[in-house]
Amino acid sequence: MLDVAESYKSVRRRTEQICEPLLIEDFVIQSMPDVSPPKWHLGHTAWFFERFVLATRLAGFKPFHSSYEFIFNSYYEGAGPRIERAERGLLSRPSVSEICEYRAWVDSKVLEVADSVTDLVLLGLHHERQHQELLLTDIKHILWTNPTKPTYEATVAALPTIAERGRWLPFSGGFAEIGHMPGNGFAFDNEGPRHKTYLEPYRLMSALVTNAEYAEFIKAGGYRNAALWLADGWAQVRANGWRAPLYWQPRAAGWDNFTFAGVRPLQMQEPVAHVSYYEADAYARWKGARLPTEAEWENAAASIGTSLEAGLWQWTMSGYGPYHGFRPLPGALGEYNGKFMCNQMVLRGCSWATPPESARTTYRNFFQPQARWQFSGIRLAQ
Repeated sequence: MLDVAESYKSVRRRTEQICEPLLIEDFVIQSMPDVSPPKWHLGHTAWFFERFVLATRLAGFKPFHSSYEFIFNSYYEGAGPRIERAERGLLSRPSVSEICEYRAWVDSKVLEVADSVTDLVLLGLHHERQHQELLLTDIKHILWTNPTKPTYEATVAALPTIAERGRWLPFSGGFAEIGHMPGNGFAFDNEGPRHKTYLEPYRLMSALVTNAEYAEFIKAGGYRNAALWLADGWAQVRANGWRAPLYWQPRAAGWDNFTFAGVRPLQMQEPVAHVSYYEADAYARWKGARLPTEAEWENAAASIGTSLEAGLWQWTMSGYGPYHGFRPLPGALGEYNGKFMCNQMVLRGCSWATPPESARTTYRNFFQPQARWQFSGIRLAQ
C-alpha cells in the first residue's frame, strides 16, 4: 500500500538533490526561453502543491507570500496572471534560500493533509517527477551555454552502449488496444481513454540510431540536402545553422560531445540524443524508412516490454491530440495537458532521466518539433 507521506518526502528530497551540484549563481540562469532557471523549478513545484492541494483542502489556508502565485504559476489561466515564461531568468528575488523556506513551509502543510487528499498529492508527485527530468535537461543547457563548459556531476550515468546494429522486428498489425487501462496505476488524463485502433503490418528497428550511424548522415550531406527535410525543418536548419545534434562539437578527427561530465569525445556506439523531430524525420527519410506512429510504438512495447525504452525519448510521427472521448480534468487542472494538443509531436518511451515511477508504455510526452534540448532519440519504422 502506498505510504503517501513517505512518497511525498522522497520525491521532494530528490528534486533538491538534483540541484546540489550547482553553484548559487547557476540557479537564476535562463539560457533560452524554453529553459527555466533551477530556482524557478524549485518554487513552481512548491506552488503546485500550495495552489492545488493546500488552497482547496487546508482549513484556514493563507498563502505563504502574496506574490508567489504570479511568480510561480506556469501556464494556468484559471490560477490568474503570471510572469512571462521568457522572463523567469530576470527574477533575482525571491532568493534561493527564501524558496527553500517556501518549500519547507509547503511540505509541513501538505503532510498535515496528505492522507485525506491522496489523489491530488499523487498528481502533484507525478508533476514534480516531470520537473525533475526538466531540471536535468535545463541544467545541461545552462551549463553548456557557459564558455567554461563546467562539469555538473562526473558520475551521471552514460547512455547504454548499442553493441550491434539494429535489426527489423516485425509486427502483424490488426486491431490493438491503446491507452491507459483504468485501475492499472497512475496515468495522466491524456493517456486515456483506452481504445482500439487498427494497425497495418509494420516493422520497428530493435535499437535506437547510434551516434556512429547519425555521423554517416552528416558526412553524406544530410544537413545540406533540402530534399530530405520537411519545409519547416529546412527553415530551422537555415535559420539556426544546424549542422549536427545539439551539444556536438566538431574537432579535427571527429566530434566532441558536451555531457554532464563536461566535454568528452563522442561515444559512437551510444544512441544519438538531443535531436529535433525534424532531424529524426530527415534521418529516417535518408535511410528509406520513417518514424513510428505512437500507436505502433505502444503496441510494440506491450508485446516486447521495456527493451523499447532504451534510455531516450523517441520521436513518433504522431501529432499530439486527444484520444476519442478525452475529457480534461475540471477546473484549472484541466489545463495540465489538454490545451497543448496542437502544434506538438508525441515522443514515447522514457529517458535515463525519467523517474522509474513514471516509466510506462502509455506515457505521452510531447514537444514542439524543433525542440532539441530534451533527451530525445530516433527509432526507425517501416
